[in-house]
Amino acid sequence: MQIMQPLSRLRRGLRKPNKPRPRGFTIIELMVVVSILAILVALAAPSFTPLIERWRVQQAQKGLESTLYYARAEAIKRGGNITVRKHPSGTNGCALASGTDDWDCGWFVFVDTNSNGTLNAGEEVLQSFTTPPNIDVTRTNGGSSIQFDRWGRISGTYVGFSFVPHNKSISELSARGLCMSSGGRIRIIKSEDMPCTSG
Repeated sequence: MQIMQPLSRLRRGLRKPNKPRPRGFTIIELMVVVSILAILVALAAPSFTPLIERWRVQQAQKGLESTLYYARAEAIKRGGNITVRKHPSGTNGCALASGTDDWDCGWFVFVDTNSNGTLNAGEEVLQSFTTPPNIDVTRTNGGSSIQFDRWGRISGTYVGFSFVPHNKSISELSARGLCMSSGGRIRIIKSEDMPCTSG
């Protein structure tokens, strides 16, 4: 004979054991963690500045190097009349590049049909580059444009540029120089060898 148990007893036997409820952070614990993180960020932030400056200098230097190679190739392909010209001050909100030697706002390549070194109506822009913020790009031997002939040579003897974090000197460790010979050979130099004195 089977003994019947009351229904309430059966239900009690099927219940899962009580588990402790997960609890969240208290406001004090959260404030302590945020304070520790703020202190760590404050200590680490200054050490990132040279790294960011070095990265921006390298980005601008590689951008100009690539542009010069591109302009030279286009000049050979099109039979000359290719010019690289600096963006004027105020381009894309850039407040730098006030002088003819200052290329801080970037540069562009265009088909210079009348070979005057200036972008005129109807002349095609082939490429444009905007420099990263807070980088001073200065042309060593002057000029706001670089013209290439049909053999890919530049007008003048050589082209020299310096890339320096804003308001710092060429002796800064992250500074770099770019030297291009009249024939188109490009060298990248470190701060101790700047400025360019030849191509």
